[in-house]
Amino acid sequence: MSIAANQPLSIVAVHGVGYHNRLATAEQVREAQRNDWTRYIANGLGLPTSRFDLDFAYYAAVLSTGPTAQGPTDTEELEDPLARELLAAWLEELEAPRPVAQGGLTLPLRYTASWVAEKFSLGEQATQFFIRVFFREVAAYLRDDDDPARGAARKEVETRIDQHRPRVVIAHSLGTVVAYEALHARPDLGVELLLTLGSPLAMPHAIFDRLTPRPTGSPSPLGARPSNVARWVNIADPGDPVAIPPHLARAFRGVALDLTTPIHEAFGFHHAKNYLACATTAATLGPYLGA
Repeated sequence: MSIAANQPLSIVAVHGVGYHNRLATAEQVREAQRNDWTRYIANGLGLPTSRFDLDFAYYAAVLSTGPTAQGPTDTEELEDPLARELLAAWLEELEAPRPVAQGGLTLPLRYTASWVAEKFSLGEQATQFFIRVFFREVAAYLRDDDDPARGAARKEVETRIDQHRPRVVIAHSLGTVVAYEALHARPDLGVELLLTLGSPLAMPHAIFDRLTPRPTGSPSPLGARPSNVARWVNIADPGDPVAIPPHLARAFRGVALDLTTPIHEAFGFHHAKNYLACATTAATLGPYLGA
């Protein structure tokens, strides 16, 4: 598994929500995020950035349905019926007091954000913004199996893996869903390690039941590690309200390690940089660097 000390570890990174930047080209976003993600990973391992050869799969632009990356709107509720349905399923999983009925919000979004912020000790304004962005982008991706946006997002990940031929794929948040489907769609693209961070893959009704390929089995369907992935490791902070339900291995066959561990003292709301720089990520990547 280990490699020569002077050979950089090849990685393809797959981002989560909130990365759309209308003021930059796709290549500009890729370059900026490539540098950021490389730095976060390197800092966690205490190694120079030269030890990593990272490419960044940027799919956010194809999911954009509005100015979600520019800040919250004045809309009290999510406008997309599917986004409201997904939000309702998420709140049910969190065992929230019933702010939902008939598949849609019956109370303002600020009430929902206030409850979530209090439950997880988060800032209410940031939580409200996150809910808008997260569920809009998740809905844009999961709308339909053959939706052009879903296909384009998946294609971006497939292309980056095909061109870069990484040993490791690291995916965060919604990116774990895109990477999971992309790897299943292209069994010829073999990787040694799939590392999923803060993943909502097992979220029932909202995400799990909408995956391609569909989870199979009875009475409890299970997803499966893509056949072209040698090892799958999942890391989730116990306070991450997106990585629910915890313990991904309960819903997917083939997860080698399913680690629930705090990644930050004062948990930054589902932040990729905290996952990338945490000790558990460093311990997972270390053997692939000879470290």
